Amino acid sequence: MPSVTHDDAPLLADLMPWSVAPPRLGRGWPAGPDAASLKARWDAFVKAEGPDREALLQPTRSRTLHSAVGRLPGQSAGTEKLIRATGPCAEPVRVLYAPFDEQWLIPDHRLIDAARPELWRVADEQQVFVLETPGSPLLATSLLPLLRPGRVHPLYRRPGGEEPNLAPGLLHHLTSRLGHSPTAADVLAWILAAARPDLTVPLTQDPELWSRGVELGHRLLWLMRRDGDRPKLPGGRRPYVRAPLPARPLTLHYDRDEETLHLDEGRISPVPPEAWDFEVSGVRILEQWFTARTGEPEPGTLAAIRPTTWPQAWTSELLELITVLALLAELQPLGPELTSPITATDLHRADVLPVPESARRPASVLDGHEEGPEGQLTLI
Repeated sequence: MPSVTHDDAPLLADLMPWSVAPPRLGRGWPAGPDAASLKARWDAFVKAEGPDREALLQPTRSRTLHSAVGRLPGQSAGTEKLIRATGPCAEPVRVLYAPFDEQWLIPDHRLIDAARPELWRVADEQQVFVLETPGSPLLATSLLPLLRPGRVHPLYRRPGGEEPNLAPGLLHHLTSRLGHSPTAADVLAWILAAARPDLTVPLTQDPELWSRGVELGHRLLWLMRRDGDRPKLPGGRRPYVRAPLPARPLTLHYDRDEETLHLDEGRISPVPPEAWDFEVSGVRILEQWFTARTGEPEPGTLAAIRPTTWPQAWTSELLELITVLALLAELQPLGPELTSPITATDLHRADVLPVPESARRPASVLDGHEEGPEGQLTLI
């Protein structure tokens, strides 16, 4: 029997047994905060020839101009080697680049050192990816996540919300203990509400406590996925642009007394202190988000191709990010002591644990042909 924590709470890795290391880009330029710049970068790349094209790629051991790789599932990028690549850029897709930072990515396998095709195969509107973040609560997203170093736990093993990535028998066991049938999404909500920094997840058989935790988790999930109705703060607390943002803001400063965020001479308020102080893994989210859009790239690289002025879309994204962080900060976590626990020992006695090794591997989900290197078909 595997070792467990002092109170015998099960591990996230046992409750959601299939997990994948996050994709590793290997180079920064295929991702960025606006899609138009990514297309311009690709155009500059394919116009370059010989050593110039190689330098722009920023080759690694995993990807060079001569690497032969297949097309990413569901995407339309070419499969000829980059030394001969021509044509338009693959349509950029939305990704979660950093905690609470939605950016864009060129979904071209030839540009990504470790793309994790198994994640792309199950990424759709029903999917939720649960992300480990060292020393911080779990994150969840509907987008393909690029966060490192923690692992990614998809909620579903197949597209279309099919086959929950939960320990076999867990839903049945919870039904017998709680007196009602929780869904896979309910279990995910509980995990988000109850998971600890050490990646243990205490469970309960108390129906009232379970209901409270699931309600909290669904609220967390809604705010982190940002799907459906857009989150809003009450009227008098909604952040607005009070002084226009400059064309290229360079500095970010927060005035705690006035609850105002300064982007050079631009001003946004009210910004609650809780939103400004919101951190993941010791990094302040608003500062990280701003730096990703204003940091100076190395001249002459493809990353240097970016908007010449601050896009209006970024202002809208910033206002929504402030709102999300403020609402998340208001949520009260579950207490440290949970009543009527369901322990890892209980799950072993019920034969829910240990999970079979097959549950830790991806399902076979190849429903259609996938193009491999140089136009060959992929066989998996």
